[in-house]
Amino acid sequence: MLLERHLIQYCAPTLASIKTASLFNHSFTSDEELNKQLTHLNSQLGEKGISLIELYRRNNKALIYVYRKSHLKADLDRPGVNRFLKKYGYEHMEVEYALDRLKERLKADGSFPHEIGLFLGYPLGDVIGFIQNAGKNCKCIGCWKVYCNECEAVKKFARYQKCRTIYARLWQNGRTVWQLTVAA
Repeated sequence: MLLERHLIQYCAPTLASIKTASLFNHSFTSDEELNKQLTHLNSQLGEKGISLIELYRRNNKALIYVYRKSHLKADLDRPGVNRFLKKYGYEHMEVEYALDRLKERLKADGSFPHEIGLFLGYPLGDVIGFIQNAGKNCKCIGCWKVYCNECEAVKKFARYQKCRTIYARLWQNGRTVWQLTVAA
């Protein structure tokens, strides 16, 4: 039930098919329990185009990545993304390979791989801006720090927030995560 609450709280725009992916930390009591929940949700939501994977685990916390493969493939194929990700050791842009490489980068030297923003649907210019400015000097902050198209980003942030609010209300009123997930 906690994992479903996290899906509604953090992933509503992804479930609604208006955002490529979402990410959240999830506490769990046992490996078996976490794996069982992920397997159940993947079998349930997979038919609607949603996948959940564990990107990283430390002690009893897991970094859960919820994504739409079709959206992620399109994002990885955007102009400039391939060239940018090659700098970080991504040899090609197949979704499974890219996610495996991202997992490797998360487990590596302890630094956070900021290219993860591309896996969340953030604009390339904002990801590059964040890295070049070390997270400073942004135009505005919402779901991410904005360095390029502030007007467009503010509209997206408002749309994502409205989606979260609606999904939270519907879920509290008895709709299931499966019912709230848009098929894509």
